[in-house]
Amino acid sequence: MRRTVGIAGAAALLVFATACGGGGSSGGAATLVGLVTKTDTNPFFVKMKEGAQQAASSSGATVQSFAGKQDGDNQSQVDAIENLIASGAKGILITPSDSKAIVPSVDKARAAGLLVIALDTQLEPANAADATFATDNYKAGLLIGQWAKAKFAKDGKQAKIALLDLNPNQVSVDVQRDQGFLEGFGVDVKDKNRIGDESDPRIVGHDVTDGAPEGGRTAMENLLQKDPGINLVYTINEPAAAGAYEALKAAGKEKDVVIVSVDGGCPGVDNVKAGVIGATSQQYPLKMAQLGVEAISKFAKDGSKPQDTDTGVTLITDQPAEGVESKDSAFGLQNCWG
Repeated sequence: MRRTVGIAGAAALLVFATACGGGGSSGGAATLVGLVTKTDTNPFFVKMKEGAQQAASSSGATVQSFAGKQDGDNQSQVDAIENLIASGAKGILITPSDSKAIVPSVDKARAAGLLVIALDTQLEPANAADATFATDNYKAGLLIGQWAKAKFAKDGKQAKIALLDLNPNQVSVDVQRDQGFLEGFGVDVKDKNRIGDESDPRIVGHDVTDGAPEGGRTAMENLLQKDPGINLVYTINEPAAAGAYEALKAAGKEKDVVIVSVDGGCPGVDNVKAGVIGATSQQYPLKMAQLGVEAISKFAKDGSKPQDTDTGVTLITDQPAEGVESKDSAFGLQNCWG
């Protein structure tokens, strides 16, 4: 059932947004930019908010920040967009929790004259937003898949693969990373736009994590029950990887399993250095948000709209694989976030 925000609800949301929002110029002349993230607890989105605030300070903008209660909470993002339209925002930066379900709200914002930029996660269809500033998430998955393939070939091991995905919604970022990893490893994914339809016997199974440590731990426990011989684990992000590692450690299997992931946050790179994660694909969320605020500020001044922007990805590992370009954990720590 569709739910709209009433006057009281909008006022409450505005108070929350102002409390959580960034700085920038104050007063009526400031450009109001909305930042709508999946959660406000994941370090990735914390860093994104920091980037938006930094750019606002130098662009004469004010940032109001909103977040879902957990990854996958579409309704909170719908409410945030309604609030930003009513508040006179010039543009919205959004990491969609459900890249399909949020499109009608994005359409409404664009019809009201707001510039909408997707950060990190494409909308479906991608052109539902004015532009996307993001990691090439398919490439991020591809790199860790290629690295894992080379490592297992070098070690002469047959893989038993567990995939710890995001949630059941099959959002674009989840699909792209998962499918990129499998293709990089040499698995026939059948439909590239769908998780879980492959028939490769090396795959033990998929489970969902909500991108959180507790979800990663539970998903890993579930898949270990299915096959305790799992020796390669893909995770949607590093918080899920940390949870997976705890489950493996509790089962006494942490030394027998290779974990690969995506994020490149400082705790994740520390885990690469410590050998907890074999390789991770580093993203740059601060850059995404900075560029987004700058683009909306420019749009407010002259009406110009940005193009899609690839904000880059780097494979981070201390075990380089032949034929797969990478940087070590020292580089990762110099460029990490969170």
